[in-house]
Amino acid sequence: MTTLPDSTTRKLGLVIDLDTCVGCHACVISCKGWNTENYGAPLSDQNPYGSDPTGTFLNRIHSYEVQPDTGPAQLIHFPKSCLHCEDAPCVTVCPTGASYKRTEDGIVLVNETDCIGCGLCAWACPYGARELDAAEGVMKKCTLCVDRIYNENLPEEDREPACVRTCPSGARHFGDFADPDSHVSKLSTARGGMDLMPEQGTKPVNKYLPPRPKDSWQGETDVLAPWLAPIDPEPQGGFLGWLDRALGKLPGDSAGKEG
Repeated sequence: MTTLPDSTTRKLGLVIDLDTCVGCHACVISCKGWNTENYGAPLSDQNPYGSDPTGTFLNRIHSYEVQPDTGPAQLIHFPKSCLHCEDAPCVTVCPTGASYKRTEDGIVLVNETDCIGCGLCAWACPYGARELDAAEGVMKKCTLCVDRIYNENLPEEDREPACVRTCPSGARHFGDFADPDSHVSKLSTARGGMDLMPEQGTKPVNKYLPPRPKDSWQGETDVLAPWLAPIDPEPQGGFLGWLDRALGKLPGDSAGKEG
Protein backbone atom coordinates (compact mmCIF):
# COMPACT_ATOMS: atom_id res chain seq x y z
CA MET A 1 0.00 0.00 0.00
CA THR A 2 1.04 3.61 -0.54
CA THR A 3 2.30 5.66 2.37
CA LEU A 4 1.68 9.32 3.10
CA PRO A 5 4.49 11.84 3.70
CA ASP A 6 5.06 12.78 7.34
CA SER A 7 4.69 16.44 6.39
CA THR A 8 4.54 18.68 3.34
CA THR A 9 6.40 21.89 2.64
CA ARG A 10 3.22 23.68 1.58
CA LYS A 11 -0.50 22.96 1.86
CA LEU A 12 -2.08 24.21 -1.33
CA GLY A 13 -5.85 24.17 -1.35
CA LEU A 14 -9.09 26.05 -1.81
CA VAL A 15 -11.42 28.16 0.29
CA ILE A 16 -14.98 27.95 -1.02
CA ASP A 17 -17.45 30.59 0.16
CA LEU A 18 -20.92 29.08 0.38
CA ASP A 19 -22.34 32.55 1.00
CA THR A 20 -21.37 33.89 -2.41
CA CYS A 21 -21.54 30.76 -4.59
CA VAL A 22 -24.48 31.23 -6.96
CA GLY A 23 -24.48 27.72 -8.42
CA CYS A 24 -23.77 28.92 -11.96
CA HIS A 25 -21.57 25.87 -12.75
CA ALA A 26 -18.89 28.05 -14.35
CA CYS A 27 -16.28 26.23 -12.26
CA VAL A 28 -17.59 22.87 -13.47
CA ILE A 29 -17.41 23.87 -17.11
CA SER A 30 -13.97 25.49 -16.86
CA CYS A 31 -12.60 22.46 -15.01
CA LYS A 32 -14.00 20.09 -17.60
CA GLY A 33 -12.71 22.22 -20.45
CA TRP A 34 -9.21 22.77 -19.10
CA ASN A 35 -8.59 19.14 -18.23
CA THR A 36 -10.11 17.79 -21.42
CA GLU A 37 -8.30 20.19 -23.73
CA ASN A 38 -4.97 20.62 -21.97
CA TYR A 39 -4.30 17.67 -19.66
CA GLY A 40 -2.47 14.55 -20.81
CA ALA A 41 -5.43 12.18 -20.37
CA PRO A 42 -8.71 13.91 -21.30
CA LEU A 43 -11.97 13.43 -19.43
CA SER A 44 -14.28 11.30 -21.54
CA ASP A 45 -18.02 11.43 -22.15
CA GLN A 46 -20.33 8.63 -23.15
CA ASN A 47 -23.48 9.25 -25.19
CA PRO A 48 -23.31 13.00 -24.42
CA TYR A 49 -26.28 13.91 -26.62
CA GLY A 50 -28.35 10.78 -26.03
CA SER A 51 -31.06 9.90 -23.57
CA ASP A 52 -28.61 8.61 -20.93
CA PRO A 53 -25.46 10.76 -21.04
CA THR A 54 -22.56 10.02 -18.68
CA GLY A 55 -19.14 11.54 -18.27
CA THR A 56 -16.21 12.20 -15.97
CA PHE A 57 -16.08 15.42 -13.97
CA LEU A 58 -13.51 16.52 -11.40
CA ASN A 59 -15.74 19.20 -9.90
CA ARG A 60 -19.49 19.12 -9.31
CA ILE A 61 -22.06 21.37 -7.65
CA HIS A 62 -24.93 20.10 -5.51
CA SER A 63 -27.79 22.37 -4.45
CA TYR A 64 -29.74 21.95 -1.22
CA GLU A 65 -32.70 23.74 0.30
CA VAL A 66 -31.95 24.55 3.94
CA GLN A 67 -34.54 25.69 6.47
CA PRO A 68 -33.02 27.96 9.16
CA ASP A 69 -34.51 28.13 12.65
CA THR A 70 -36.02 31.48 11.72
CA GLY A 71 -36.82 33.07 8.40
CA PRO A 72 -37.49 31.62 4.97
CA ALA A 73 -35.73 28.62 3.47
CA GLN A 74 -32.41 29.18 1.70
CA LEU A 75 -30.94 27.54 -1.38
CA ILE A 76 -27.31 26.58 -0.72
CA HIS A 77 -25.03 25.66 -3.61
CA PHE A 78 -22.31 23.25 -2.54
CA PRO A 79 -19.29 22.74 -4.86
CA LYS A 80 -17.43 19.48 -4.31
CA SER A 81 -14.08 18.23 -5.54
CA CYS A 82 -11.01 16.56 -4.04
CA LEU A 83 -10.11 18.13 -0.70
CA HIS A 84 -6.42 17.06 -0.83
CA CYS A 85 -6.62 15.69 2.68
CA GLU A 86 -3.57 15.55 4.93
CA ASP A 87 -4.53 12.01 6.00
CA ALA A 88 -5.86 10.90 2.62
CA PRO A 89 -7.39 7.41 2.80
CA CYS A 90 -7.50 7.21 -0.99
CA VAL A 91 -3.70 7.15 -1.01
CA THR A 92 -3.13 4.55 1.68
CA VAL A 93 -5.48 1.99 0.10
CA CYS A 94 -3.94 2.19 -3.37
CA PRO A 95 -2.33 -1.21 -4.15
CA THR A 96 -0.06 0.03 -6.94
CA GLY A 97 1.14 3.39 -5.61
CA ALA A 98 -0.74 5.22 -8.37
CA SER A 99 -2.34 7.54 -5.82
CA TYR A 100 0.13 9.67 -3.94
CA LYS A 101 0.49 12.92 -2.01
CA ARG A 102 3.26 15.31 -3.03
CA THR A 103 5.68 16.42 -0.32
CA GLU A 104 6.38 19.81 -1.93
CA ASP A 105 2.83 21.16 -1.94
CA GLY A 106 0.47 18.53 -0.48
CA ILE A 107 -1.48 17.98 -3.71
CA VAL A 108 -2.97 14.49 -4.07
CA LEU A 109 -2.53 13.09 -7.59
CA VAL A 110 -2.96 9.87 -9.58
CA ASN A 111 -0.21 8.43 -11.76
CA GLU A 112 -2.50 7.08 -14.45
CA THR A 113 0.13 4.81 -15.94
CA ASP A 114 0.16 2.82 -12.67
CA CYS A 115 -3.59 2.95 -12.02
CA ILE A 116 -5.40 -0.36 -12.62
CA GLY A 117 -8.89 1.07 -12.11
CA CYS A 118 -9.65 -1.15 -9.13
CA GLY A 119 -11.75 1.58 -7.51
CA LEU A 120 -10.43 1.11 -3.98
CA CYS A 121 -9.58 4.80 -3.70
CA ALA A 122 -13.13 5.76 -4.67
CA TRP A 123 -14.49 3.45 -1.98
CA ALA A 124 -12.09 4.90 0.61
CA CYS A 125 -12.84 8.56 -0.16
CA PRO A 126 -15.68 9.68 2.15
CA TYR A 127 -16.44 12.66 -0.11
CA GLY A 128 -17.07 10.86 -3.38
CA ALA A 129 -14.42 12.99 -5.03
CA ARG A 130 -12.99 10.33 -7.36
CA GLU A 131 -14.53 9.03 -10.56
CA LEU A 132 -13.63 6.11 -12.79
CA ASP A 133 -13.24 7.23 -16.39
CA ALA A 134 -15.22 4.69 -18.38
CA ALA A 135 -13.16 5.17 -21.53
CA GLU A 136 -9.69 5.31 -19.96
CA GLY A 137 -10.33 2.72 -17.25
CA VAL A 138 -8.46 4.77 -14.65
CA MET A 139 -9.42 6.95 -11.70
CA LYS A 140 -9.68 10.70 -12.19
CA LYS A 141 -9.63 13.48 -9.60
CA CYS A 142 -9.00 17.17 -9.09
CA THR A 143 -5.33 18.04 -9.55
CA LEU A 144 -5.65 21.64 -8.34
CA CYS A 145 -4.66 22.38 -11.94
CA VAL A 146 -1.04 21.50 -11.17
CA ASP A 147 -0.32 22.05 -14.87
CA ARG A 148 -1.49 25.67 -14.51
CA ILE A 149 -0.18 26.85 -11.17
CA TYR A 150 3.46 26.07 -12.03
CA ASN A 151 3.25 26.94 -15.73
CA GLU A 152 5.59 29.89 -16.33
CA ASN A 153 4.31 30.20 -19.89
CA LEU A 154 1.02 31.51 -18.48
CA PRO A 155 0.55 35.08 -17.23
CA GLU A 156 0.90 35.37 -13.47
CA GLU A 157 -2.82 36.00 -12.98
CA ASP A 158 -3.65 32.71 -14.74
CA ARG A 159 -1.45 30.55 -12.52
CA GLU A 160 -4.30 29.34 -10.36
CA PRO A 161 -6.89 26.57 -10.75
CA ALA A 162 -9.27 27.04 -13.65
CA CYS A 163 -12.27 26.96 -11.31
CA VAL A 164 -10.87 29.82 -9.24
CA ARG A 165 -9.95 31.86 -12.29
CA THR A 166 -13.43 31.46 -13.77
CA CYS A 167 -15.70 31.96 -10.74
CA PRO A 168 -17.77 35.11 -11.50
CA SER A 169 -18.82 35.70 -7.88
CA GLY A 170 -15.38 35.30 -6.30
CA ALA A 171 -16.55 32.35 -4.22
CA ARG A 172 -13.37 30.31 -4.75
CA HIS A 173 -9.93 31.20 -3.39
CA PHE A 174 -6.58 29.43 -3.85
CA GLY A 175 -3.47 29.55 -1.72
CA ASP A 176 -1.11 28.01 0.81
CA PHE A 177 -2.62 27.05 4.15
CA ALA A 178 0.84 26.38 5.58
CA ASP A 179 1.41 30.15 5.48
CA PRO A 180 -0.65 31.83 8.23
CA ASP A 181 -0.32 35.16 6.41
CA SER A 182 -1.70 33.86 3.11
CA HIS A 183 -5.04 35.09 1.81
CA VAL A 184 -6.73 31.72 2.27
CA SER A 185 -5.45 31.32 5.84
CA LYS A 186 -6.64 34.76 6.88
CA LEU A 187 -9.98 34.34 5.12
CA SER A 188 -10.59 30.96 6.73
CA THR A 189 -9.74 32.31 10.19
CA ALA A 190 -11.88 35.43 9.82
CA ARG A 191 -14.96 33.62 8.50
CA GLY A 192 -14.74 30.40 10.49
CA GLY A 193 -13.64 28.08 7.70
CA MET A 194 -14.98 24.56 8.24
CA ASP A 195 -13.74 21.07 7.43
CA LEU A 196 -16.13 18.88 5.49
CA MET A 197 -17.13 15.89 7.62
CA PRO A 198 -14.40 16.36 10.25
CA GLU A 199 -15.53 13.20 12.02
CA GLN A 200 -13.84 11.20 9.25
CA GLY A 201 -10.44 12.30 10.50
CA THR A 202 -9.06 12.96 7.01
CA LYS A 203 -7.95 16.54 7.82
CA PRO A 204 -9.05 18.08 4.51
CA VAL A 205 -6.96 21.02 3.34
CA ASN A 206 -9.87 22.70 1.53
CA LYS A 207 -12.14 24.79 3.74
CA TYR A 208 -15.76 25.91 3.38
CA LEU A 209 -17.00 29.29 4.58
CA PRO A 210 -20.53 29.03 6.03
CA PRO A 211 -23.38 31.18 4.67
CA ARG A 212 -23.96 34.43 6.52
CA PRO A 213 -27.35 35.20 8.12
CA LYS A 214 -29.63 36.80 5.58
CA ASP A 215 -31.06 40.31 6.01
CA SER A 216 -34.76 40.53 6.83
CA TRP A 217 -37.33 43.33 6.51
CA GLN A 218 -38.85 44.67 9.71
CA GLY A 219 -42.62 44.77 9.33
CA GLU A 220 -44.48 44.62 6.05
CA THR A 221 -42.57 46.59 3.42
CA ASP A 222 -43.40 46.54 -0.27
CA VAL A 223 -40.03 47.06 -1.97
CA LEU A 224 -41.77 47.62 -5.32
CA ALA A 225 -44.07 50.37 -4.06
CA PRO A 226 -41.90 53.32 -5.27
CA TRP A 227 -41.79 51.86 -8.76
CA LEU A 228 -45.52 51.16 -8.97
CA ALA A 229 -46.73 54.70 -8.20
CA PRO A 230 -49.01 56.06 -10.96
CA ILE A 231 -47.30 58.27 -13.53
CA ASP A 232 -50.32 60.57 -13.87
CA PRO A 233 -51.69 61.87 -10.55
CA GLU A 234 -54.96 62.79 -12.32
CA PRO A 235 -55.82 59.83 -14.51
CA GLN A 236 -59.40 61.03 -15.20
CA GLY A 237 -60.24 61.01 -18.85
CA GLY A 238 -58.25 57.91 -19.75
CA PHE A 239 -55.44 57.88 -22.26
CA LEU A 240 -56.88 60.64 -24.42
CA GLY A 241 -57.25 62.88 -21.39
CA TRP A 242 -53.64 62.28 -20.41
CA LEU A 243 -52.50 62.89 -23.99
CA ASP A 244 -54.40 66.18 -24.15
CA ARG A 245 -52.84 67.42 -20.92
CA ALA A 246 -49.37 66.26 -21.98
CA LEU A 247 -49.59 68.06 -25.33
CA GLY A 248 -50.87 71.17 -23.60
CA LYS A 249 -47.63 71.35 -21.59
CA LEU A 250 -45.40 71.50 -24.68
CA PRO A 251 -43.52 74.83 -24.98
CA GLY A 252 -44.53 75.42 -28.59
CA ASP A 253 -48.17 74.56 -28.17
CA SER A 254 -49.46 78.01 -27.28
CA ALA A 255 -47.20 79.66 -29.85
CA GLY A 256 -48.59 77.46 -32.58
CA LYS A 257 -52.16 78.36 -31.64
CA GLU A 258 -51.38 82.06 -31.68
CA GLY A 259 -49.83 81.80 -35.14
